[in-house]
Formats: sequence, C-alpha cells, structure tokens
Amino acid sequence: MTGVRMIEVKAADSEMRLDRWFRQHFPQVRHGDLEKMLRKGNIRVDGAKVKANHRLATGETVRVPPVPERDAAPIQKSEQHISSDDRAFMESLVIYRDRHVLALNKPFGIAVQGGARTSRHIDGLLDALAENGERPRLVHRLDRDTGGLLILGRTRKAAAFLSEAFQRHQVQKEYWALCAGMPHPMEGTIDLPIAKKMVRIGVDEQERMVAADGEEARKAFTDYQVVEEAGGKACFLALRPLTGRTHQLRVHCAAMGHPIVGDGKYGGVRARLEGVSPKMHLACRAMVFPNPAGGRPLNLRAGLTGHMAKSWQFFNFSNEPEIIWPELR
Repeated sequence: MTGVRMIEVKAADSEMRLDRWFRQHFPQVRHGDLEKMLRKGNIRVDGAKVKANHRLATGETVRVPPVPERDAAPIQKSEQHISSDDRAFMESLVIYRDRHVLALNKPFGIAVQGGARTSRHIDGLLDALAENGERPRLVHRLDRDTGGLLILGRTRKAAAFLSEAFQRHQVQKEYWALCAGMPHPMEGTIDLPIAKKMVRIGVDEQERMVAADGEEARKAFTDYQVVEEAGGKACFLALRPLTGRTHQLRVHCAAMGHPIVGDGKYGGVRARLEGVSPKMHLACRAMVFPNPAGGRPLNLRAGLTGHMAKSWQFFNFSNEPEIIWPELR
C-alpha cells in the first residue's frame, strides 16, 4: 500500500473526469472502491469532497489515499484496434512533426479523450502515429466541439517539458471565433472571474462555468479584437486567453453579449445565426511555445476546416489576416 499523496493536475489531464483520471493513473483501483473513497471524503480535490464526474482543472490538487501498488506499469496501447482507415485519418491530421513535437489539426466533433459515452477519440487513436514503439502523448486538450491546433509530445521527456510549459502559462494561444453581433469597444481585455456551479436549466440542474465573484471564483482574462464584421450581425473575433479556465472563451464571449455562434450551452438563442452551420464556431488557430529541443520557440498554425471554413467563405472573411496583439504585461 502507498501512503497519502497530493498530486497536482497537469495540463494534459485538464477537463478529464476524476474517475477516468484514476483509471489512467491508478488502474488497480476498482470503480466500486473509488466511489466508496469519494463518499467517505478520502479522495478530495483542492480539499473539497467531489463526485466521480468532477472535471479536473490544471493546477488542482487531488488527494489520493493509500491504494494498493499495481503489479505492472499500465500498457500505453489503445483499447481499440487501429485500422488502416484510422491510420490514414490520423496521418491526415498531422500538420507538423519533428523529433519531439507532433501537431494535429483536430476536426470539430471528435473528443480528445474518452469518457463514459465516448469510444472514439484522439487519445485512443494515437497508436496510429507511434514510432519505434512509442506513441505520442497529450499535453493539453481541446473541447469536443472546438477544432484546430492540438500539440503532442513524441517522447515522454518532450511531453513532460510541454506539459510544464502549458502549466506555467508559457504558451501563447490564439483562437478564432464567429460571434453574434459586434462588441464595443472593438478590442480590449475581458477581466471576469469564473467558477463551476450547478445551474438550473428547466427542471434539471447542470454543471456550468459561470461568472462569479465568490471565494470559489478563479481569475480569468481574455484579450480580444474584432478582425472583420458582417453588417453588424456577426463578427470574426480573435481571442487570446491569458488564463486557462474551463470554457473561458465561451463564458467570456457570452458575458459580453456576443456569444460564439453555435454555442447554445452559454449563448442560448443568441448563438443562432441564419445562413451558417449550427455547430460551434471556435478554433485554436495558433500557438507559440518553448521548443523542447531548445533554441527559438515554435510558432505553429492550423488552418480552418469543416463548417468554420465554409462560414469564413460565406462571409468572405480573410484566412490570413494580420493580427497584432499587445505585449504581455
């Protein structure tokens, strides 16, 4: 048996359900035993009792009580067979590759990691990109309905380096979104703390990230600028998150009164726009981050795909605009 451990959540595990996090890091713990430890409060996140479906956030601390030692290291292979079609699909997503880093242009609608109702996901297909018996490793994630740039470490050492870079906020990210209406002023910084709370939706209660100012709220900052506009009905908004809170960009855009088109969860009916896809219009366009090999930082970009590419064509928005961000303070 091991002793009590306090484990900090890495960027690669952000938004992962607690029960899946345990399956990944402590596969020897049965689900029934996990539920029992959660009920008794032996397992805690940042000192608080939580449920198995709690979504972890980067920087949170998980209290792990004494658990049996596992007999052997977990196998890094995916649980599903990698078909030739899956291999071709994964190779089609690769936009950058060197000895340490692999970058994918993640399609909209596919999850990065699995869950209770998710059998097909990027993590489960990474064996298709393995070389010399080593599969790439996730170092951060994107929501299922968000597309764009996804960075992976090709070795354990590179993945640890990149995970730390994300955790230390050494990664500059740029997202593109189609938003309803047009913000005024046309550029600025959104300073709005957010927290995870249970919100009543009709007769049900659902877990949502909401604007908050209590002790549970975490600071959240987002730089934004309108790149192009479409007759006041919609705009091409560039976003630079300065913090990495769950659903930060979606909450911040909705709080401005200009939700991301297709984001019914936070924007409701305001997120609907006639003439374009009802899917969420949010993509990670670019990242600048330290190079695991040393030297100059890597600056990678992912082009728009799927419904966002069609919407950009519909509005005649530029795919190569000049976007200049103010220097970080």
